[in-house]
Parts: sequence; structure tokens; C-alpha cells
Amino acid sequence: MGKCTSCGAWNSFQEEVIQSNVGKTTSATAVISSSKPVVLGEIKSEKLDRIQTGIRELDQVVGGGIVPGSVILLGGEPGIGKSTLLLQVAVSLQKKVLYVSGEESPQQIFLRAQRLNTKSDSCYIYSETNVAAIIQEVKQFQPELVIIDSVQTLKHPDIDATPGSVSQIRETSNLLIELAKSTHTPMILIGHINKEGSIAGPKILEHMVDVVLQFEGDMHNVYRILRSNKNRFGSTAEIGIFEMVQSGLKEVSNPSEIMLSGNPEKLSGVAVASVMEGIRPLMIEVQALVSTAAYGTPQRTVNGYDNKRLNMILAVIEKRLGVKIYTKDVFINIAGGIRVQDTSIDFAVVAAILSSLFDFYIPNTYCFAGEIGLTGEVRSVSQVEKRVKESAKLGIQKMFVPPCEVKSNSQCQVISCSRIDNTFREIFKKSNAE
Repeated sequence: MGKCTSCGAWNSFQEEVIQSNVGKTTSATAVISSSKPVVLGEIKSEKLDRIQTGIRELDQVVGGGIVPGSVILLGGEPGIGKSTLLLQVAVSLQKKVLYVSGEESPQQIFLRAQRLNTKSDSCYIYSETNVAAIIQEVKQFQPELVIIDSVQTLKHPDIDATPGSVSQIRETSNLLIELAKSTHTPMILIGHINKEGSIAGPKILEHMVDVVLQFEGDMHNVYRILRSNKNRFGSTAEIGIFEMVQSGLKEVSNPSEIMLSGNPEKLSGVAVASVMEGIRPLMIEVQALVSTAAYGTPQRTVNGYDNKRLNMILAVIEKRLGVKIYTKDVFINIAGGIRVQDTSIDFAVVAAILSSLFDFYIPNTYCFAGEIGLTGEVRSVSQVEKRVKESAKLGIQKMFVPPCEVKSNSQCQVISCSRIDNTFREIFKKSNAE
């Protein structure tokens, strides 16, 4: 400003720099710490009793139950069942639960509870988005579990930003985590995801919480997978499998029996694979369809499998087996709508492709587990013994695996395979004989 609005004088303003002394100390000796360095071996640990949610699949994923004072972040696609799962947790827990909803009214949550046919006298619904009011209510109400649905709807009254922005999520989540640690109250936060599939907001949110869970599944399929991407109190190798039914999410204790159709009509293009989801072995059905390309460029369509890996597998088949497949359309489908990341499914994909190409039936008592290398070798996979035991339970008589020290048992014969060309010549001969 050139002219003072009070006295009317020109060029009378002078700049003054004001420095705040808040948080600054005059010397290092003025700092007083409430803690002292402790020898690692002398630290005394307190055994914390985990809270059982009543849903075995969820308890298994988080490491045996919810640790008091921990903060769990649950992310997933819209409509995948995040709110449904946590409402079932709130009802089945039979403890004092505060369900904070920033997206739905209490009447909407009541209608969902009616659809789930669940009732509880210990689950309290609190519709609020102001984080200061939520913190005050938690301190007064003193629940045994707090559920926030969702963290992207919360807002801090002192921050001039819209809910869901980076600054709002960072500040509100920081206050909630501090509240959980100070009051020793476990907390579950529901997080939205962005177009790339990661949890929306700053990445620091995933660093601050104790457990990060991802709820996955196909919207057009009934099965859902709960994965643990981070867990400070347990393993990240566990998964939970649920089935979406009319009454909510139902636990699937043995998914292998559901995902195997048995192929009663003995059709070609079907092979059984043994994959590991976390530390759980699963028997899944790989379906393939190979047909002559009707239009110039052959199609490569996959569902539940990596498209680039399929192109590599097709190149290996053509090079190492001498099979001309570059003029064929190839379609791959993993039955059950599950997306498989375990590379041990490669062996079954090759088997299904060759079965469809030459139109021969692979017996449903055969199972495959092995990663395929570029030279056509069958590479080793982990936990073969667990896979063999699971296969034997489901009536598998022959399991084709890479060379290993696992021996056959009375129910399942283990066949070591070093290369795909020798293996499938043998399978083709036996299939023709049968």
C-alpha cells in the first residue's frame, strides 16, 4: 500500500519481520525428554489379548484377531462389500462398537442390517463427519471398537479444504490414530480407492496405520478375497475368501471344492492348477479355448491371468514344442472370477491350451503346478508338500510338479517334470489310451 488509510500519508509503511519463538529453545540443555534409552534385551513386553471378531476369515488375515489400540485400513472397489463386512463385524463382535458413518444415514444402515438379518444391542450408529466431534464422542462413549466409514468423508473444522483432499485426510487420520493409541481403542478405517486401484489420499496414510487390508473381487462374481498388504502384528501371507450372498458375506472355508466343476462331460481345454494364495493352497480350474483366427490379427483374451505372461507362454509353446499357434485365437479364463498372481499356474495354462488345440481331454484327476521358463523347462515352486496334501483331499491322483524331493503318498502320485515337451507327449499318449 502506498497511502495510509488512517492518516493519509504516502510511503509511510515499513516492513517488519515477526519471528515466533513457539517451539524454539534457547539452548540444547532446555530440552526435557520423558523417555530414556533402553537396552533392547531389557525391554519388557506386555502380552495383549487380541479381540476376536467372530469372522474366522478376517481374524486369520489380521493375524488371529484385532490388537487393542491398532488402526486397520480397509480399501476396495465401490460396492465390493466393505461396509457390509464391517457391519457384520460390528454385530457379531458382541462388544460395545461405535460405527461412525459419514456416507449413510442411520436409517440406511438399519435397512442394510435388516437385509443381513442381523440384530445387536451393542452396536451404536453415529452419523458425523466432523473429526473433532467424533474424537469427543469416542472419549465420552468409550467403545471397545470404532469403525469409520469412510476416512475420505471426514473434515477438520480448522482446515479450509474439501473432505477427501490430501490435507484433510492427512490431518483427520493423524488425529484418529493418535486417539486410538492414547485410549487403547482399536479402530477400523474404510478407505476409498482411486482409478489406479490404490487407496485415495496421501501415501503416508498407509504408512501410519498398523494394518492395510485390500478387499478384491469381480463385481459380476460372488467371490471376494481379503488380502493383507501390511500387518505389524502378523503375516502378510494370509488371505480370506468370502462369498457374497443375499444375507451378506459368507465365509468360504474350502474354496477349492467350489472352484472345481469336475468337468463331468470330459471336454477339452480344461486343466486343474494348484496355486498358493498367501499360505493357503487352492485348486482352481483353468479354461482355454484355441480356435482359428477368423479376422487378420489373432485375439489374446484373458480373465484372471496376466496378458503379457500369456504371450510369453504362447511363444514358448511355439518355439519349444513346434506348435504353430500364431494364427490362432487364444482365450484363457480362470474359473471362479479369481485373479491369480502365483506363477505356478503357468503349467496348467500350457496344459489347457494344448488340450484345446489338439482337442484331447485331460483327466480331472490330474493337477499341475510349475512355473514355465523361456527354455521350456518347468521351474521350481514353493511349498509343494502343502499342494500335494490339498490335492489328495480333493481326489487328485496325479500331480505334475517340477523336480523336487516330495514323495508320493497313497492318495496322490507325484510326477516330476523337467521340460514341457516330454511331459505333454506322455500325457497325450496316456489320454489317447484311456
